[in-house]
Amino acid sequence: MATTWLGPKGRSEALASMADEELDVLVVGGGIVGAGIALDAVSRGLSTGLVEARDFASGTSSRSSKLIHGGLRYLEQFDFELVREALQERGLLLTTIAPHLVRPVPFLFPFSHHWERAYIGAGVTLYDALALTSRNNRGLPAHRHLSRSGALRVFPALKRGALAGAIQYWDCQVDDARFVTTVLRTAAGLGARIASRAQAVGFLREGEHVVGATVADLEGGGEIRVRARQVVNAAGVWTDDIQEMVGGRGQIHVSASKGVHLVVPRDRIQASSGMILRTEKSVLFVIPWGRHWIIGTTDTAWDLDKENPAASRADIDYVLDHVNQVLRTPLGRDDVEGVYAGLRPLLSGESEETSKLSREHTVAHPVPGLVLIAGGKYTTYRVMAKDAVDAVAHGLGDGLPASVTDRLPLVGADGYWALYNQRYRLARNAGLHVSRVTHLLRRYGSSVHDLLDLIRERPDLGRPLANADDYLRAEVVYAVEAEGARHLEDVLSRRTRISFETWDRGIAAAEEAAELLAGPLEWSEDQVRREVEYYRKGIEAERAAQEQDTDQEADAVQHGAPEIVPEASINRP
Repeated sequence: MATTWLGPKGRSEALASMADEELDVLVVGGGIVGAGIALDAVSRGLSTGLVEARDFASGTSSRSSKLIHGGLRYLEQFDFELVREALQERGLLLTTIAPHLVRPVPFLFPFSHHWERAYIGAGVTLYDALALTSRNNRGLPAHRHLSRSGALRVFPALKRGALAGAIQYWDCQVDDARFVTTVLRTAAGLGARIASRAQAVGFLREGEHVVGATVADLEGGGEIRVRARQVVNAAGVWTDDIQEMVGGRGQIHVSASKGVHLVVPRDRIQASSGMILRTEKSVLFVIPWGRHWIIGTTDTAWDLDKENPAASRADIDYVLDHVNQVLRTPLGRDDVEGVYAGLRPLLSGESEETSKLSREHTVAHPVPGLVLIAGGKYTTYRVMAKDAVDAVAHGLGDGLPASVTDRLPLVGADGYWALYNQRYRLARNAGLHVSRVTHLLRRYGSSVHDLLDLIRERPDLGRPLANADDYLRAEVVYAVEAEGARHLEDVLSRRTRISFETWDRGIAAAEEAAELLAGPLEWSEDQVRREVEYYRKGIEAERAAQEQDTDQEADAVQHGAPEIVPEASINRP
């Protein structure tokens, strides 16, 4: 049986295998949609490969609001089917697919006028009713109405004069980047070939047919020709660029919408629940995140650097101004310990406003042998993947089994609840505090045994990482050996979330983390220093961008930061 570990050796073997044999499906893009497609395809019996130009989930899929939700605001747009579908997926993720990664979280919906109770209440009632149409809605309580006093007991940080009452409802959250890695590991365990830092730079053609892709190995150098009966592009905001590579007018047009989130310490907002606020453009969430709150998001058009969208001073002030309208003790810029910006891939419509563009997804066959998928939202990735593989089946002309991913638990899900109940015993046996084991269980599920084995072999890995003590040193090593991390930034920004959970954004932890990575990645001392320096320069550029007033100024500053692995130039046919 294939291994679920995405280590350095596995990457080399995956690239060699893709070069040596024709695949049924080659997936381009290692975000949540690409990962879902790889899992759906391989679980239906197709030989499958996936390449990602950067790190897994390094684009949109690591920079979301980290919510698994139906999209309450889409009810106002009468998009009932999208909400129902997303709530169905929420239930599947919570109960079957990833109970170790997806967990319930309550949200307060405050209102300032009594007449709003009926309007908001009707929306939330419909939201819960749509969820009940799913057989997988177990585990989430129904909404409840709260008086002003009741709302203040749940969320004491609110201004008393700013609310007349509230409704509390439930949704779910997830570590988005970790979820992507887990989907990819599950696909690898079923035989999919997975490689990051491997960029599709051109398509192989036979007449009008796409029959594979030329892939540049950005780590080892050189190019390989990967032949595949069908190529699926799941590039998100890069969809239009990929369409240009086939030399035809695109059938799908994607607009990028920038969403900026702020991270503040948990003690800055006194509350036992998350919160959702209506704004003039969209909604604003205040989301509990361990020892922090995530507050966001903005929703503005973006046509600058897609790889590293920059947050400006104006973005930060927008979020602070809106949340401070209801907080008794306002937040200031000095309270912000982390900031991240991501791009939503929205299907373009007639509206000029990105907040009104479609979150529906679409699948297209621009030329024979190539499937494009775009749009959608994180929560419905599995449905998008199923639809893409259905299109692949049509292109192959073969009878394929139906998708089974609605009943396929991800790596770490099997046995999770039993292990969670045994966490005190696990902690005693490992010599760790139970809170540490709980942390590991909620990040790795039943794969916790891998981490505990590492600690038994090397007791020093059981110590917290200096200057980022929410994480154990073992997690840094495991990020390389099992989760496909190739560089320091991969670990600090995505395998852990140190880059936005610490005041210095991970700079103080960088050297120790890089030294831990050096062994499994066979780095020299010079490479360790180089990794730390590149990470530091990236953070400095990010912070400087956040002092600029406009998107253009922020992009110009952040775009100047060097990349640890430059991308290849793309061959245009």
